[in-house]
Order: sequence, then C-alpha cells, then structure tokens
Amino acid sequence: MKNILVLLTLVFFSCREKYANPHVMIETEKGDIEVEVYPGKAPATATRFLSYVDSGYYANSSFYRVLKADELPNPNNTGLIQGGIWESNPQLKVKLPGIPHESTRQSGLTHQTGTISMARLEPGTASSEFFICIGDQSMLDAGRKGTEDGLGFAAFGKVVKGMPIVRKIQEERSHGDKFDNSIRIKAIRRL
Repeated sequence: MKNILVLLTLVFFSCREKYANPHVMIETEKGDIEVEVYPGKAPATATRFLSYVDSGYYANSSFYRVLKADELPNPNNTGLIQGGIWESNPQLKVKLPGIPHESTRQSGLTHQTGTISMARLEPGTASSEFFICIGDQSMLDAGRKGTEDGLGFAAFGKVVKGMPIVRKIQEERSHGDKFDNSIRIKAIRRL
C-alpha cells in the first residue's frame, strides 16, 4: 500500500504544470533563450504563437533583423532583434492569418528589456514574426509614437533566462537593420 501511495504522489506531482504560464525555449546557434508567455494578458497573440511553436513552424527559422543603440535617437533605447519564418519559410508565412491586435493598453504589458512582441505592419496583420526588446522600448506601446497609427505592438511574453544570448545576437555584424548572416533558430519548443 505504501508503494502505491508513493507512486500516486510521484504521478500527481509530475503531471502538475511546472510554471504558472507557459515557457518556451528558443534554441539558437548562439545559445538558448527561455521565454515566459502570458496567455492571460494577451490571449489571442500568445495562443497563436504557442500553436506555431507546437506545430514546429519555427524549426530552422532565424533572427534576421536587428536594431542597435547607435542607430536609434533615444540613448535609453538600445534596440531589438527580430526573427521568425520570413526567410526560412515565406510560403507558410503568407498563408498564416493575421492575429487580432492586442495592444499594450489591453494587456497591461510594456516594451522593456526582454519583452517579446509580434511584428506587424497594420493592426491585425501580425502572424509569425516576433521581436525581443533590448532596453526601454516603451515607444512601441499603445499611445506612443513608435507606430504611425499609435496602436503599438502586441507584447505577449518576456525573456526569463538568456538575455546575454539576446545581446550576443544583437552584436553580430549587420548593415542597416539586417544581419550580415541570419542567426539560425534551431527550434522553439515548450518546456
């Protein structure tokens, strides 16, 4: 009887969620970045991102875009790195439907160091491309001047481990807003 209780206890605790919110690992050729995703704050954005993670869409994708401090007017604004399937699987990217826009006014999130957010052109056009903030990027929040429409970008999570890797990626050689050589994302998977 004692063995059965021990076994049931082990099964119960192994089945419990490890985190209150989902965590994903972005495995890159430069190292790993762990992100906590907030479905309670940005449900449409977080759910869609996690569905793409679960579908394996980000396998062999890349970080291809970068903004660096010396290219930005605000000294507190130190940049970002952007990635997704735009280069690795453009046929899939154009087929993915846009995500209804969830502004930072709705989510209560803000674009600070480590915030992960969806890239977009117009509200509702975000799909698979995301960026990670480095430094104060609150200009990308709703009501600020970081977007022509003032609606900002849809933040949906935060880096909890691996900001040195994010910074290492940002430091890679680039011209304009493009890396000379895209940084390979091996996979993004749930933890």
